[in-house]
Amino acid sequence: MVAATATYDLRFDAGRLCLDLVATVGGRLSEEPVERLDTPERLRAWLAGAGLVPGGTGLDAVDGGWLGRFHAARALLHRVVHAEIAGAAADPDLERLNGLASTAPPVVRAVRAPDGTLVRTGVGAPDCGALLGRIARDAVDLLTDPVARGQLRQCEGETCSLVYLDTSRGRRRRWCSSEVCGNRERVARHRRRAVESQAS
Repeated sequence: MVAATATYDLRFDAGRLCLDLVATVGGRLSEEPVERLDTPERLRAWLAGAGLVPGGTGLDAVDGGWLGRFHAARALLHRVVHAEIAGAAADPDLERLNGLASTAPPVVRAVRAPDGTLVRTGVGAPDCGALLGRIARDAVDLLTDPVARGQLRQCEGETCSLVYLDTSRGRRRRWCSSEVCGNRERVARHRRRAVESQAS
């Protein structure tokens, strides 16, 4: 059972599109995960926030069926990415990922906005399979790029399973976010010290 809550914001800071989708479920594997894509409305917000669709794209077609397909793709990406960090993903999961990645991408065009700048616009209504295909291709690109793959890290936060790209200088980043998990760790450390000083 996945706990659904609106108090957890959508995250777009993992460094790759596919990792941002994986970040829509939170918590350690041993705990009850927090579901951030719990409604079609939240999926619409994620699609726009992730930049998968051009601004102003109508997303009326996004429904429970789309939500189920995105949850299934996310579960697959979660397994593959975590398995690759630990060693190697299972061949059947890689075949599923490759199958998703083979879907034709969404068609986009560059058009002039009223102010003269070029903006991206979609051609036709968004297609669930095409959007999932774009995310899967991002995962294939990530996992087959030795440099990017070497930057994959799992957050060290006690309650976080988020995987991110560590592009920091020296590759010493420990948390998905210094403001979120890093701050939790600092608060926990402060509390432990306070308890230890009261005990002595």
